[in-house]
Amino acid sequence: MGAANFVAIEARAILENVAVIRYAVAAVASQLPFTIPEIEEIKVAVSEAVTNAVVHAYPGEPGVVRVRVEVDDRELTVTVEDDGVGIEDVARARRHGWSSDPERLGMGFYFMEEFMDVVEVSSAPGQGTRVTLRRRPEQVAPSAAEPSATVN
Repeated sequence: MGAANFVAIEARAILENVAVIRYAVAAVASQLPFTIPEIEEIKVAVSEAVTNAVVHAYPGEPGVVRVRVEVDDRELTVTVEDDGVGIEDVARARRHGWSSDPERLGMGFYFMEEFMDVVEVSSAPGQGTRVTLRRRPEQVAPSAAEPSATVN
């Protein structure tokens, strides 16, 4: 089965759009039974993925970042894509504290991996990057078909 709902965003890869995308993802994520702290963690992970595209994908002139947010009855999936320079060594880029920019802390992938259930990265030099983030709510609300406990 496909996504029950999805939202697709295409935006100029500039820092001013990171917050716009973060809040749009949070709005879609709120369709699942995430807690407020879980939503905050999702926002951090998405901010890191989008910021990586803004800062690293397009040296010089900003390009475009595409984000697709999907929800089904159990899981949120966020895909962040760019057509930028790509990542030469994905394994190295995912290492805690590593950054291609000495002025950056290299914490982006660390936060994504801490706050999401699944982080997938596909990239090649000159071919852009795709980061897919997945998360399920910690406690899924019981469905209407499940009996609920009652206290007498």
